[in-house]
Amino acid sequence: MSSTGYGPKLNPMQLSTLLDHIFQRNLEVSKANQGRGTPVCIWGTHGLGKTQLVRDYARKHGWKFAYAAPGQFEEMGDLHGMPIIVDPTPDQPNSGDEYTVFAPPEWVPKEEGPGILLLDDINRADDRILRGIMQLLQNFELFSWQLPNKWQIVATANPEGGDYSVTTMDDAMLTRMVHLSMVFEPRAWAEWAQLSGVDPRGIAFVLNYPEAVTGKRTTPRTIVQFLELISSIADWKSKIDLIGHLAMSTLDQSTMAAFLTFVNDELEGLPWPEEILEAKDVALMKKRITEMAKGKGGESKRVDRLSALLTRVFMYVTAEGYKPKEKHRENIADLMLLEVIPNDLRMAMMSDLSRHPSSNAQSMTKDKRLSKLLLQKL
Repeated sequence: MSSTGYGPKLNPMQLSTLLDHIFQRNLEVSKANQGRGTPVCIWGTHGLGKTQLVRDYARKHGWKFAYAAPGQFEEMGDLHGMPIIVDPTPDQPNSGDEYTVFAPPEWVPKEEGPGILLLDDINRADDRILRGIMQLLQNFELFSWQLPNKWQIVATANPEGGDYSVTTMDDAMLTRMVHLSMVFEPRAWAEWAQLSGVDPRGIAFVLNYPEAVTGKRTTPRTIVQFLELISSIADWKSKIDLIGHLAMSTLDQSTMAAFLTFVNDELEGLPWPEEILEAKDVALMKKRITEMAKGKGGESKRVDRLSALLTRVFMYVTAEGYKPKEKHRENIADLMLLEVIPNDLRMAMMSDLSRHPSSNAQSMTKDKRLSKLLLQKL
């Protein structure tokens, strides 16, 4: 097992694509009366958004969603339900025909799917509860209740090891599930964050300091929490002390230091995508980007800033609702043709635009200068 868990390491976009394939296949198996398919276990460190990704999938596809946290189960009754006595002849006391049935827990789905039952942080449960869940993973039912038709089972889990208080799942349980590992990938997170309305200044920070987002207290989840706390502050630099205190309350110290450096030294120097696309004085914008790319003393090139800049422009022109203008294509071409842009970044940007399903994105590569450059590199 890797430090993240079992299975391939995938960013959220890759994970959603693979989940879609598995779920559709499970539905086909169920429709053909060949079983119920295979549950999925998503591994990953805390704060990556595993739970939110599953919720978002159900919401996006209009599926039902049910949630259970086995780590909160105190006894088997929390899983199986509670026994109740049924008397078919209540008018005949002591007739001896009474029997016991189980009332399923409230969280158990009652209606037919499609839907997803999420067993969140499954390996936070103790071993006795895990043994009880094995039958559910195998047959989509327990002796006391059955998961309705067209429901999927997804579990999330933290990696086994010294950093987490988890219960080891044995091979018999592991082999009942398909295993995938979710990892943090800055660009995939940034695309999600843009769609979710996260402060664009915060997105710029993550793209410039991706290494600062993975720590014990600093996770994608706590970064979003922190950015929500300060999003109402129009001028971050004027409230740097307040922001520092809020950062210290939610993030690792190293992340806090990187963020304050970003606010003090870099935020004002980063052009926004709109500024580049709408620039009337192209020469001035080129100069600004060239200066931005210089390291301390001008002796080195800040490739990280340039990469973040191109990523933000790409996200802007591929966002839903974007309306292109003729000058946008010209200005993007001017940007990518700047000598300060490393060739690998330039070619990656052109490749991403040309392969994107959006016709708006593809149109950005139809500048004669870019086409000529692309042909030269083939």
